[in-house]
Amino acid sequence: MKHRNRYRAFADTEEVDPMGSLVNLFDVAMVFAVALMVAFVIQSRMTEFLTAEDATFVKNAGKKDMEIIVKKNNKITRYKSEKSSGSGKGRRVGIAYQLENGEVIYVPEENK
Repeated sequence: MKHRNRYRAFADTEEVDPMGSLVNLFDVAMVFAVALMVAFVIQSRMTEFLTAEDATFVKNAGKKDMEIIVKKNNKITRYKSEKSSGSGKGRRVGIAYQLENGEVIYVPEENK
């Protein structure tokens, strides 16, 4: 006499793959990682570097560890300030004016 499986109506006809849930977990982890990277770029206000336009970004402006990051022709160059103040011989090249709204305008002088 054969035993009938009384829960046969509730059983899946396909076999359950235990590794299938790990694949889904990996997909979720990858989506989460990409979302974190996008959030970091947006939070750091450096979205200009993702476009084809030229951009300049000043980091720690006016401090000893100031850094200027320039993107020109899809090439990124970093300029770091030196710890010491400027010294040596030089010549005057122009005048800078600060307007009431805080904007600074540089006016170059003609070479004499």
